[in-house]
Amino acid sequence: MSIEIKIRKNEPVDRALRRMKKKLERENIIKDVRAKRYFEKPCERRRRKVKVMAFTQMLRNRHAE
Repeated sequence: MSIEIKIRKNEPVDRALRRMKKKLERENIIKDVRAKRYFEKPCERRRRKVKVMAFTQMLRNRHAE
């Protein structure tokens, strides 16, 4: 999978880098690379997902009141 960012005429490089980072984040590429950096056992993966789901449920309950 390749990401292309075309630098516009008279566009600073830092602005083009910012657009590239936003595009990478929108497509979850950085998240996937960080997750696959090390091997994660299936039980650890499930435990992490349950923990995230519990946290989001707690936030929903807190803001529902």
